Amino acid sequence: MWMLFNRICTSRARLDGKTAVITGANSGIGKETARDFYRRGAKVILACRNIELAKEAVEDIKNNPPSGIDEGEYRNGAGELAIYFLDLCSLKSVRNCARNLLKNEATIHILVNNAGVVLLPFKKTEDGHELTLQTNYLGHFLLTLLLLPKMQLSSPGCRIVNVSSILHLLGDINFDDIYLERSYKEWPAYNQSKLANILFTKELARRLQEANINGINVYSLHPGLIPTKILRHSDNFLFPGTYYCFNLFASIFCKNIVQGAQTTIYCSVDEKTANETGLYYSNCNVATPQWRARDDQYAKKLWNLSCRLLDLEPKADFITFLKDVSCQLTE
Repeated sequence: MWMLFNRICTSRARLDGKTAVITGANSGIGKETARDFYRRGAKVILACRNIELAKEAVEDIKNNPPSGIDEGEYRNGAGELAIYFLDLCSLKSVRNCARNLLKNEATIHILVNNAGVVLLPFKKTEDGHELTLQTNYLGHFLLTLLLLPKMQLSSPGCRIVNVSSILHLLGDINFDDIYLERSYKEWPAYNQSKLANILFTKELARRLQEANINGINVYSLHPGLIPTKILRHSDNFLFPGTYYCFNLFASIFCKNIVQGAQTTIYCSVDEKTANETGLYYSNCNVATPQWRARDDQYAKKLWNLSCRLLDLEPKADFITFLKDVSCQLTE
């Protein structure tokens, strides 16, 4: 019965000649999104930390078409697959990945910021940022800014898709203690990072429009409750067997991974969303996020804080700001 409420992306749009970058594409939603883009003829770049798993994902994508797609049709219409190393826990790695993409890829049309972690104990990265915040949000914030000039040259028809979560409804941005050091808990850290994804989407869309940068649309979304590896650390957080129990529950009552990828695919390719930007989606539809995610001042305040955390000056002129961001690649 529940399956009847899971919408799918019905667009038949082709992506021939287009390049898509997907973070965390070696498993779960990211891999299924990569499979779909590959089927549509795109050059799909799997930006991953684990290169061995990424290689396995590439072979799986090449040899296993989506359900209902003829194998011959799949191979004849398929695009390309490539792997780039990206560790969002390291801003040096983010910059290196961006530098390599800008150097080696003629165009970038789609960026899917998909990688994420949850239920990690408090830890700071080598850059001094709280691990969940940097992995789920801050690393993607920087990667997006670094790739924007290339996407601007690749436009029109470019899209940036930020994978959030319905748990942003329980989130808030602790501007006075962004790392939650005074009262760290795993779920609030995750919820904050996912609210940040939506606020980033809203503010980036506004700044692109204000700077008259056309042809790049921005989306955020909730993929659904899905049995993926994102909860692999839950045994340490709750009790041994939590991960198994959750996946068993989710496999019966929630979306499978293919269904969970549909809203990401919808935002990335569907013709209906081509003229939409800055919105939040769920189940292949525009949805309403919590009030903080709709607050312009909240979004601006987070943008400015994020810039400071990355040693960037949040200048009013967005074109000049992007040039300053690009200077980080030469440092």
